[in-house]
Amino acid sequence: MHNKKITLYFFLLYLLLVNSFNSTAQSSLINIVPQPAEINSVEVHHFFLKDNTNILFVNTNPEDPKIQYISQHLATVFSFYHFNITFQQEVCDTCMGIIFKINESEKTYLGNEGYDLVIHLNHITISANSSAGLVYGFQSLVQLAPPDVSVQPQDSLLLPVLHITDYPRFEWRGSHRDVSRHFFDVESIKKHLDLMVLYKLNKFHWHLTDDHGWRIEIDSYPKLTEIGAWSVDRSQQRWTEGTPPAEGEKATYGGFYTKKEIQEIVAYAAARNIDVIPEIEIPGHCSEILAAYPEFACDDYSYYVQIGPYWPPKAILCGGNDDVMVFLKKIIDEVVELFPCQYIHIGGDEAYKDNWKVCLKCQNKIKSLQLNNDEELQSWMIRDIEKHIMSYHKRIIGWDEILDGGVTPTATIMSWQGDKGGIKAAKQGNKVIMAPNSHCYLDYYQADKEDEPEAICCYIPLEKVYQFDPIPEALTDEEAKFVKGGQANLWAEFISNTAHAEYMLLPRLSALAEAVWTPKREKNWDNFITKLPTQKQRLKILGYNYCDKIGKIK
Repeated sequence: MHNKKITLYFFLLYLLLVNSFNSTAQSSLINIVPQPAEINSVEVHHFFLKDNTNILFVNTNPEDPKIQYISQHLATVFSFYHFNITFQQEVCDTCMGIIFKINESEKTYLGNEGYDLVIHLNHITISANSSAGLVYGFQSLVQLAPPDVSVQPQDSLLLPVLHITDYPRFEWRGSHRDVSRHFFDVESIKKHLDLMVLYKLNKFHWHLTDDHGWRIEIDSYPKLTEIGAWSVDRSQQRWTEGTPPAEGEKATYGGFYTKKEIQEIVAYAAARNIDVIPEIEIPGHCSEILAAYPEFACDDYSYYVQIGPYWPPKAILCGGNDDVMVFLKKIIDEVVELFPCQYIHIGGDEAYKDNWKVCLKCQNKIKSLQLNNDEELQSWMIRDIEKHIMSYHKRIIGWDEILDGGVTPTATIMSWQGDKGGIKAAKQGNKVIMAPNSHCYLDYYQADKEDEPEAICCYIPLEKVYQFDPIPEALTDEEAKFVKGGQANLWAEFISNTAHAEYMLLPRLSALAEAVWTPKREKNWDNFITKLPTQKQRLKILGYNYCDKIGKIK
């Protein structure tokens, strides 16, 4: 009897220790961001990753750029291991190693981007309905490994035995980058894309044109880059104190992407399951256009590529000049050749129409089209451009201001002025992408401004970003179906180099990622915070700059 009590005591102690280990394993080993939809088990056993582990790609296309990305990136992440990579059509019963498999029969619960990740004692299987899902399963596998796996030699690597079933909450998981205010080179953009795939973000919104610089090569209008891509150098002055160009002063600050570079970036993104969405601003924010082609202005003002603050943005394309629409359509013709994605962003925000009010061409156009006001003239321009874009089987996205003059049912609205524009658009049946400046503007301060680099304004700490929910409470369940997801925006007025851009993005971009990927029921701020130290260690090893402060919500 005494022995039975001792045996029972040790058995209960064993269960307590196992449960304690499982709990610890969950917190210490499962540092995946964004949090997966389901983690079905974490056991005390481990898979040992060793040198010469077999890597099998099953039912996949070796020429698929996403599959090539995985196979090549394996050697980068697990740099001290040698792998035997093979491609085959079926999984054998005795296959060992890491298996990447496209499902023969589609599993509807995974959708196009979901995956199953199962780690057994003797093999790992990542299965998905598409190569996009395999990319994301691979990212979760990477985050299960220690952050220093690529730089610290290890005889073998322990990975927890578990089963993850994961899929995104939203189809649009975006990250925006402004390259007009300051130009960022190709390598900087690639680092941004690498960051996005790590956090399972899939839409790169590339803000290529604005008052401070035109950044895309257009053969039909070469002066857009010969003149529009360059401002006078005021890099030694604070942004808020940039002085206008002196007479005869050469413009040497800026740059642009050649068509070849854009194709390189688009291909780089596609291999990481990222669509690149270009923004070509219409009809405002165009000082750089009018500096190159003054004939498209309403007035004879001498426009130049802007330096520092420019408010209100007076420059606007003449809505009554038919040549303007020819100009814009020729640009679109070249843009769609470079970007295979479904969408073209046409801007439409902050178009100040003072020039239109006194322009005879614009006022005559309003009368001839039987429009009511200047807002409807902008709407007519955008509808005409949308018709041209749709002839290429593509759709437009515009900032929420394009709602003011009325939009077609096929236009997608990006809501940045809070959520009001998104609510209005969803209620009338337009697709919506939520990017409210209340939660998603990562150029705002993230900690006490006294200790931070100068920013444009306002305050959005990490926890505020984490609280972001793309679905406003004002929408019914039916209306909420029009919300396609959310996006973080990084405007660059005060951000002139890659290190600063990364500092503003990180770690807030990881919080945004969890807001748009993870099911609402699985979001947990306390759990997210416990994962941050590992995430920061990983980012440091990968060569990213990040903010190490966690500002409090005020």
